Amino acid sequence: MNFKTVRNAALALVASIGLAACGINSVPAAEENAKAKWADVEAAFQERANLVPNLEQIVMSSAEQERQTLDAVISARASATRPEIRLDGEDLGDPEKMAQYQEAQNTFGGALSRLMANVEAYPELKSQDNFGRFMTQIEGQENRIRVAIRDYNEAVRDYNTTIRTFPDTIGANLIHGAEPMVPYEAVSEGAEVAPQLDMTSN
Repeated sequence: MNFKTVRNAALALVASIGLAACGINSVPAAEENAKAKWADVEAAFQERANLVPNLEQIVMSSAEQERQTLDAVISARASATRPEIRLDGEDLGDPEKMAQYQEAQNTFGGALSRLMANVEAYPELKSQDNFGRFMTQIEGQENRIRVAIRDYNEAVRDYNTTIRTFPDTIGANLIHGAEPMVPYEAVSEGAEVAPQLDMTSN
């Protein structure tokens, strides 16, 4: 092995280390992680939306007087799950689209919370096994949503930090054209915390 071969190998090694240190791999890895966490957020919201048809059957069979509130839940669910509201990985840097998505989910969550609070006033409904199981399901789902949002925001924080700090910012700007992602923020105070559902009888 001659000097030229050794030199070229050494230069290639130094170049590869330098490129790796400049965000060649870390930026897309952080971006893909954030996108995966966003998919978890969307899945958690979709699972909540999927519970509503069961709620509709339970409430309609026991509390006709709650029809107006239930209609608000059904309408908010339809709005929150319409195709144009969905975000893909490329939309995660768009504050306007994120705000639109958050507003739709908060409207849905608020309508659902109002219905749950209203039906709490009906002991005959609260005592039903089906309703009790639904209350447990919705509480668990709200917790899953909260965890998914927290994990997504942590992944976004990691990605945004990666693309702004040296030396990763070199690759982020020159090679990847990376843009910051938007975290998910609760519009109303405390909206990121799962509701505490009172299962005790009056």
